[in-house]
Amino acid sequence: MPEVIFNGPAGRIEGRYHASKTKGAPIAIVLHPHPQFGGTMNNQIVYAMYYGFVERGFSALRFNFRGVGRSQGNFDHGQGELSDAAAALDWAQAINPEARACWIAGISFGAWIGMQLLMRRPEIEGFISVAAPANRFDFSFLAPCPSSGLFVHGSQDRVAPIKDVMSVIEKVKTQKGIQIEHQTVEGANHFFENKTEELMEIVGGYLDRRLGPMEG
Repeated sequence: MPEVIFNGPAGRIEGRYHASKTKGAPIAIVLHPHPQFGGTMNNQIVYAMYYGFVERGFSALRFNFRGVGRSQGNFDHGQGELSDAAAALDWAQAINPEARACWIAGISFGAWIGMQLLMRRPEIEGFISVAAPANRFDFSFLAPCPSSGLFVHGSQDRVAPIKDVMSVIEKVKTQKGIQIEHQTVEGANHFFENKTEELMEIVGGYLDRRLGPMEG
């Protein structure tokens, strides 16, 4: 799992990158939770999702937003972090020019950034949004949502209550040809403490349905 450093709009960005052995493999970018509340690319869910993509033959990248770990710059309330995510996708595409597809996954704050990136980059064909904080950040830009994907929430999430994300999903569900799925992990809080396995079963099952079964 090589460490990588690439240039972002606020300076160097630190990441971890796994290259697929398959030519033309899809790319996955995983975005971490809120930098001011301890979110980093080594978050347990980020780590698990990253490997979920790797196991399915993706070239996967996770990275620290500006001001986190060894990434340069300072927290920018979302605007700069969206630029960081775009730079990460640019970097991954530059070293995978034959990649057929791209997926974006985000946790909490990262889900908000990921969905904004999705609106700007038509090549993103799938998303996984975990614990999307629809009560704290505006998701009304998903009109229409351009790609199919999955929202996953913990039933006991008190940081970003499930009812708020459900109202977002209801608004975007009707867009033609796009399927938004929603699943709940019973008993899980915002951080999926002791529930990461159940979360990954749901995420893995969704990916397998979209991609076909894992090879090998």
